[in-house]
Amino acid sequence: MMIAYLIPILFVLGLVALSVRILPEYQRGVVFFLGRFQGVKGPGLIIVIPGVQQMVRVDLRTITLDVPSQDVISRDNVTVRVNAVLYFRVVDPNKAIIQVEDYYSATSQLAQTTLRSVLGKHDLDEMLSERDKLNIDIQEILDEQTDNWGIKVQNVEIKHVDLNENMIRAIARQAEAERERRAKVIHAEGEQQAAEKLVEAANIMSATPGAMQLRYLQTMSDMSNKNSSTIVFPLPMDVMEMFRKKP
Repeated sequence: MMIAYLIPILFVLGLVALSVRILPEYQRGVVFFLGRFQGVKGPGLIIVIPGVQQMVRVDLRTITLDVPSQDVISRDNVTVRVNAVLYFRVVDPNKAIIQVEDYYSATSQLAQTTLRSVLGKHDLDEMLSERDKLNIDIQEILDEQTDNWGIKVQNVEIKHVDLNENMIRAIARQAEAERERRAKVIHAEGEQQAAEKLVEAANIMSATPGAMQLRYLQTMSDMSNKNSSTIVFPLPMDVMEMFRKKP
């Protein structure tokens, strides 16, 4: 008689034990009732009836996705290998399970194709010097396309842009030529500024004859302070004016 009561009790207890699910704070459960979406439950203790309800766990934490190295041909026809890292998280568990078969794999494949597509529209110099702008462009494109999957792309970072040896040497030669060009430009600008200052000084001295004499005496004083055997005879500028005016 006791066995007849004990069996149903054990069956109910076993059914309850199989129905109990505990979800941590960072997980949600997408529950289906006879194959139809019923709702998103969790965190904490939830009940899922075996055979009637099914539950799929979804992790809401940020996922770090390493995008494999991609061969990219830049706009100036330079072949490079680029890899990146992608940070994303599930914000809508319902869409992440129902709208896409495997949201992790789908996001990975989309990140690879978007990386090649975006970088292929830029020159090599832009890839090397404007990474922040490229990261933002890739992140915005991925975020827009994964919105229907319940995915939020938080950040994209290009890690490496690998070049072959020939291209590295060409870039080194280009950088050296650029430094030489800047040095020549700076030298020419210095000569121009010095010439302008000399012209200004000559104009001031020509307007005041006494200034020329003072400058002449200052030059003689500077020469006399040095150990030199040169003998300097002062020649008044008025004498030169007389010879210039003589017919």
